[in-house]
Amino acid sequence: MRLRKVLIKLTILGTALGLIFFGGFGEFTKSRTANSPGQVEFLIGVSQPNLNGSWQIQMNKEIKNEIARHDDTRVIFTDAAQDNEQQIQDINTLMRYGVDLLIVSVDNAITLTPVISEVYKKIPVIVLGRGVKGYDYTLYIGSDNQLNGKMAAKEAIRLLGNAQGQIIEIAGNKDSLQAEERSRGFHETIRKESSHTRIQSINGNWLKDNAEDELKGLLKSGVKPNLIYAHNDAMALGAYNAIKQLMLEGIRIIGSDGLNEENGGLQLVQKGLIDTTYITPTGGTTAAQYAIDILHKVPGLPKKIILRDHEVNISNVDSYLKDVDSESIPNITNKHSGIKLGFAQVGSESEWRSANTDSIISAAKEAGVKLILKNADNNQKKQIDIIRDFIKQDVDVIAFSPKTEEGWDQVLKEAKNAGIPIILSDREINVDDQSLWTSFIGSDFVEEGRRAGKWLASDSESAKAPLNIIEIEGTVNSAPAVDRKLGFNEIIQQDPKFQLLKSYSGDFTFDKGKKRMIEALETYGKKINVVYAHNDDMALGAIQAIEDYGLNPGVDIKIISIDGTKKAFNSLSLGKMNFTVECNPLLGPQLMKAIKDLENGIEIPQKIITAEETFDQKQAKKESYRRSY
Repeated sequence: MRLRKVLIKLTILGTALGLIFFGGFGEFTKSRTANSPGQVEFLIGVSQPNLNGSWQIQMNKEIKNEIARHDDTRVIFTDAAQDNEQQIQDINTLMRYGVDLLIVSVDNAITLTPVISEVYKKIPVIVLGRGVKGYDYTLYIGSDNQLNGKMAAKEAIRLLGNAQGQIIEIAGNKDSLQAEERSRGFHETIRKESSHTRIQSINGNWLKDNAEDELKGLLKSGVKPNLIYAHNDAMALGAYNAIKQLMLEGIRIIGSDGLNEENGGLQLVQKGLIDTTYITPTGGTTAAQYAIDILHKVPGLPKKIILRDHEVNISNVDSYLKDVDSESIPNITNKHSGIKLGFAQVGSESEWRSANTDSIISAAKEAGVKLILKNADNNQKKQIDIIRDFIKQDVDVIAFSPKTEEGWDQVLKEAKNAGIPIILSDREINVDDQSLWTSFIGSDFVEEGRRAGKWLASDSESAKAPLNIIEIEGTVNSAPAVDRKLGFNEIIQQDPKFQLLKSYSGDFTFDKGKKRMIEALETYGKKINVVYAHNDDMALGAIQAIEDYGLNPGVDIKIISIDGTKKAFNSLSLGKMNFTVECNPLLGPQLMKAIKDLENGIEIPQKIITAEETFDQKQAKKESYRRSY
């Protein structure tokens, strides 16, 4: 059988290639109908950029322990020892050995992204911890690294007080997305919220000794920082060693990873060697669990899982060391017989929203969750009043789709004080205290905008400049409107031939989409080449306005939209629309799973991002019969 041949090759070549096979070399075969102990159905490959750090080692331990619970699955681990070319070879070797799924963590996103994109064409890929560029993977699991950097910046400001301070940043691998995002979050927050000056950023390459040597050289040159921010705890310890050797005092240190082991971040905080760390889960257990689900073709799996980081300092480190910090994990206190969920729906402005509401109702019924659903009719004050009413009713969980990003701090503080977890559905919010909400379930709106822009860029490669664009935005200051605009502009700004004539607010409705398109046609007429609408309903309204004007939508004016509803598929099939990016409204099952996990005391991810596709006219014709909304 195929796996036995693999084992022979691994036994001979494993040491030279840095491969470690977990699961035993006993007498078993790989059978596609494996159902008894010893029979192996699936082989998982794990590619690590290096195992020099405790965080990556812990990740492998978690994967190994979880896979051990499944008799039909085995796993191979590889260690590239910080050599990008070696990691490429490792991945190619795993593919030759016939792995059914690849779990990969990368240091160099630029080099590894195209390799992983090719693997993704053949087998499922889980990108774990340190990400790649683009969207060519089955599932990403990791932390919100930009938020991690932002949290570190706020802590730096608190530690330094009002006095202007000088900061040194010790960054991870310069080609790592994790390092890039942490750095961006840190710099932007320091710049916006304080007068502190970042002196210099040095590259510690995630390693203690590298950080120690680089920092020691900088300090010997006469630089005198007030605070050091290291992208992980190993480099934070290296910074402490450098400071100690040079007998310097009064320098605060912030790290990240928060492992509970010797010289782990929690111990460094407890001993007073560093001031603060952030527990950033490795995601190993989660990755292994989702790998099993993917291999067994469980439907409705997400595209991204963003795990929650926890800030740890001397005031709370003991509780984390004992693993009994229940306050950090919002949960359901089982006050009722059965779970009572209060859901404050934003409105009923579109076909998408109707499908979203139906999904929540049906999923709650199937899960045995008592649902109290109220509609805010696109009125934020009414939505806040509904949430306050849920608090008075003493529900177990509150979920809502916020009308806008701002204005939620007070009512969410009231919910937190009442001990009620908050789950955001479909749309995110902007609050200073991230502990006011437990989890977000929905789409990556920025990526949706990027995908719309990338299609336009690809479709217009041979087009002559200029290409004039009308943008019809969603509700002002709502998360999808803000982010879809951001992602689209990020792409079109890379090519000067794209000219945005004007952006109009259509509030996600058909009628306003039509009205705004009439205004655009009255102003710009046949100069308009492209309409980018933030949802299908507005796009469909724009199509009707274009036809009434005497032009052919989809031909005279290209139409790009987001949602992927059945009505949009019909317009695509008729050639009136050119491209739509799916935004999955069927969030009910994910919401009920999160609620059940809360009931069982399981910390749910900070963000659960749904998997979504894109559709042009040909694809829509093939897929329209499957569309249920």
